Amino acid sequence: MNGPIDLRAAVLLLAGCGTTYIAFQHPAFGTALVVGIATITLLHILMEGR
Repeated sequence: MNGPIDLRAAVLLLAGCGTTYIAFQHPAFGTALVVGIATITLLHILMEGR
């Protein structure tokens, strides 16, 4: 990437920073977020094998 930051990268960074801040302030949300991400990742891995 030679130019300025891609819009998709900027949106992902902003969403990641916002989610991290909320999870840090509210640990219960952070726990729910980790469980959700783990479930989606596991399903993705299992479905990718087919």
